[in-house]
Amino acid sequence: MFDFVRDNTRLMLGLLVLLIIPSFIFFGIEGYKGFNGPENQKVASVGGHKITQAEWDAGHRQQVDNLRRQVPNLDAALFEKAEARYESLEQIVRQRVLQEVVRQQHLAVSDARLQRELLANPQLATLRRADGSVDLEAYRALLSAQGYTPESYEAALRQDLLQRQVLGRVAETSVAPAAVADASLRVVFQERQIRLQRFQAADFFKSVSPTEADIQAYYQKNSSVFQTVEQADIEYVVLDAARLRESLVVSADEARQYYQDKLASYTKPEERRASHILIKVDKGASADDKAKARARAQALLDELRQAPKRFAEVAKAKSEDTGSAASGGDLDYFAKGAMVKGFEDAVFAMKRGDLSGLVETEFGFHIIQLNDVRGGQQQPFESVRAEIEAKLKQDLAQKRYTEAADQFSNLVYEQSDSLKGAADRFKLPVLKATVTRTAPPGAQGVLASPKLLAAVFSDDALRNRRNTDAVESGPNQLVAARVVEHRPSVLKPLEEVKALATEKVRMEQALAKAREAGQARLAAVKAQPAELDKLPPAVVSRPQPMGLPRELLDAVMRTEASTLPAFTGVDLGSNGYAVVRIDSVKTPDIPAPIKAQWGPQLAQAYSAAESQLYYEALKKRLDVQIKAPKP
Repeated sequence: MFDFVRDNTRLMLGLLVLLIIPSFIFFGIEGYKGFNGPENQKVASVGGHKITQAEWDAGHRQQVDNLRRQVPNLDAALFEKAEARYESLEQIVRQRVLQEVVRQQHLAVSDARLQRELLANPQLATLRRADGSVDLEAYRALLSAQGYTPESYEAALRQDLLQRQVLGRVAETSVAPAAVADASLRVVFQERQIRLQRFQAADFFKSVSPTEADIQAYYQKNSSVFQTVEQADIEYVVLDAARLRESLVVSADEARQYYQDKLASYTKPEERRASHILIKVDKGASADDKAKARARAQALLDELRQAPKRFAEVAKAKSEDTGSAASGGDLDYFAKGAMVKGFEDAVFAMKRGDLSGLVETEFGFHIIQLNDVRGGQQQPFESVRAEIEAKLKQDLAQKRYTEAADQFSNLVYEQSDSLKGAADRFKLPVLKATVTRTAPPGAQGVLASPKLLAAVFSDDALRNRRNTDAVESGPNQLVAARVVEHRPSVLKPLEEVKALATEKVRMEQALAKAREAGQARLAAVKAQPAELDKLPPAVVSRPQPMGLPRELLDAVMRTEASTLPAFTGVDLGSNGYAVVRIDSVKTPDIPAPIKAQWGPQLAQAYSAAESQLYYEALKKRLDVQIKAPKP
């Protein structure tokens, strides 16, 4: 596999350019309805095992939920685009491919490796107490807010680590050849002098005049454009742990009792500052060599007992610990657990200013002087009272929410013709709103929840006016709604939207004329290149696009230019058409600082390219098939 990659430099170069270019330009997953139902239809397969429509839908919802947790303000409409749904399917396929390779290769993750990964998680690091232990209650609460239990989270993390092993072994052994890296940079920094002529719809707008037949045809073909937005007036109630927390009061006695119970968490760990002199003893040293080292260390100790103030001077001259000798043997402050056991035991048994006897460790013989002691003091109750009260409120609110969630879900289901029972039981206001199937751009909060909107616009909620199920609209948040009035989408009469339809037809026809004119101009200037001489030249490159839109810049930089002048025509969609003449191509020398600056990114891009090629090979080996059409 690796020989294939490294023997196909041009392919790798293409992949690298695709991976690097964006950096330069932008740097600075419902129920079962039957075996033959649509939910059971195959949308893809991996190794002969199918992925169903239902699995795709569930996977897409999961991805959406994950994204909304990370970016709550993200436009909900983006999630329902065909491209976003297809990306979710590709992610499911990728997981299945890697899971199959893990199974075939009998890969495993040790408990120690899993623990290291957990300890490295910055979110979990905040849950560590001063004594190094983890607040298990806070750990469970944090995971619960993300839809996990400790067991399910650790199982998911273990699975992720297993899958990372598959491609990680490729990425970690990848080395970007200097020639490929250099060629990639040259492609990125290449400059092209161009002359550009644009053909825009506005230039042809006055020359088009749609007929009644044109307008009627457009109206019928694009009827969805002229439909009213489907709406529902709803009532809804929200059960929220945050709201429960606001109503809670923690007494001073409760806070003080928690303080006493968790006193170790509010005590700063003791740290000690020591200096040492080391006389090394190599592993496997003979008894004679060890005796000689001990004698040397003892002589130094005898000398220091006579003149302890010379410790730093003697350490600089005699200590064989290269890391601390230059600073007089100073090891700065450290807490328990930072040093090897014998050394640590000695330091934490000393008093400030003491000189130790000979301390033997795996590294040799140490002479230690204790310089200072700090920490070990308890934080006063009043200084941590607010923190304790917030913690107790959070814990109690989480407990009450967990207890209330089942009752809330049962009430809105059992009393399906009204939300009043649930509202009265939990003292919640019945809110009102008008919603659409998809939340508008920028919508936030409960009414932007795709789960709630899907429930509101379900057949049962619309037809029978029953309460929706209680759905999770956010972390520790449940919402149930009931449709009061439904206004379906209807096609507006042509007379009502004729002005809009006329404008759209005119734009469509003007764009067609711009495109035709541009294509004709391209043919003409290929025959008579000098016709573009009067246009001002411009030098463009990927780092310096000079205002060119991305699709136009990409077309210019991809055009074959071995023979000059070179020409290209670019359809810019609603922005018209562009004709470009490329007059010269220059590949500047790449300064050493630029090469050094982009070296790590090039290495990362090459590693990503090799990993992607390996993944594509795995897909081919496992006969991956995606039947859903790619947008």
